[in-house]
Amino acid sequence: MARYPIRRLEAQSFGPFREIDVEFSPKLNIVVGDNSSGKSFFLKLLYTAAKTVKDSDNLTKKEFNSALASKLMGVYRPDALGRLTRRTKGAARANVDITFAGVKQRLSWNFSSRSKSEVSTESLPQISKEDFEDEPIYLPTHELLSLSASFLSFFENYEVDFDETWRDTLLLLHQPALRGPRVAEASKLVSPFSKLLSDGSVVENNGRFYLKQPGIGNLEAPLVAEGHRKLAMLVRLIANGALLNSGYLFWDEPEANLNPASQKAIAHALRALAAAGTQVFVVTHSVFLLRELQMSENKAEDTRYVGLSRDSGDASDAEVVVQSAPELDDLDVIAALDAEVEQAERYLSW
Repeated sequence: MARYPIRRLEAQSFGPFREIDVEFSPKLNIVVGDNSSGKSFFLKLLYTAAKTVKDSDNLTKKEFNSALASKLMGVYRPDALGRLTRRTKGAARANVDITFAGVKQRLSWNFSSRSKSEVSTESLPQISKEDFEDEPIYLPTHELLSLSASFLSFFENYEVDFDETWRDTLLLLHQPALRGPRVAEASKLVSPFSKLLSDGSVVENNGRFYLKQPGIGNLEAPLVAEGHRKLAMLVRLIANGALLNSGYLFWDEPEANLNPASQKAIAHALRALAAAGTQVFVVTHSVFLLRELQMSENKAEDTRYVGLSRDSGDASDAEVVVQSAPELDDLDVIAALDAEVEQAERYLSW
């Protein structure tokens, strides 16, 4: 499993959240909520923290401040860092504390609503780069397989309005496939996806990705259905070892552009990845995917549900309430999920 899974997140006045205090499972974490409840904002916070720690080694607090501020700006793309604080009258200060299991010191930082690009780090987890082998991977709602290596050059050389998660994930997608004894292990994990892709595998040639299918040959990624390109991304990341036995997967709405059969495969794959050692964080508001995740649940497994919902207070002081529980039914009612269930009941009685 991930050597240092994220165990707890505490935050105040960050984004739409007045207060966050959530404990996570070292295996599967499912984040649910209505539109505009801050699900992607929440997910990107965890990714930014893990990625900055992963890429930093033996840095002073001053150097880490610079690296963290740069990553926050690159992932969220605000005009100024202070824009990431909660909107209030007067000045505000965002505080974030993240605890990694097995590490004595927390990652703790804060910044002001007046900050341009400055972060103040209070404490750093004492983890060397050699020990921190867990790779954080962020999969956005949009597939990335149709983007060639030229996108990376474009990203590095020009000011573009794409957040850094795209660049980070593309770099991992371009890693070569595994060789040696780990190939059999990867093949077993990737098998359910390959079946959905007609036993296809993902290959790279001159910076472009292709879906290689028996009896058909290579099909350029842009010619593959978008839902299948999302599945193919996962195939590639497992085949090259980025998602094998460890690390963190942050997946924003995996159900987007996938039919129910593919969503069912995604649910089982997320369980398989978590069981194999990856700490998984998935954001969804699909009742179908949630049901599949629940039905595929092994009660012996450690699953955590996180619910985000906006309160019904005055719009000028509205906030997102964050809850967590070991069972989905233990969370307060979420309107978007209720609406889909209510529609299903109306359809059955129609």
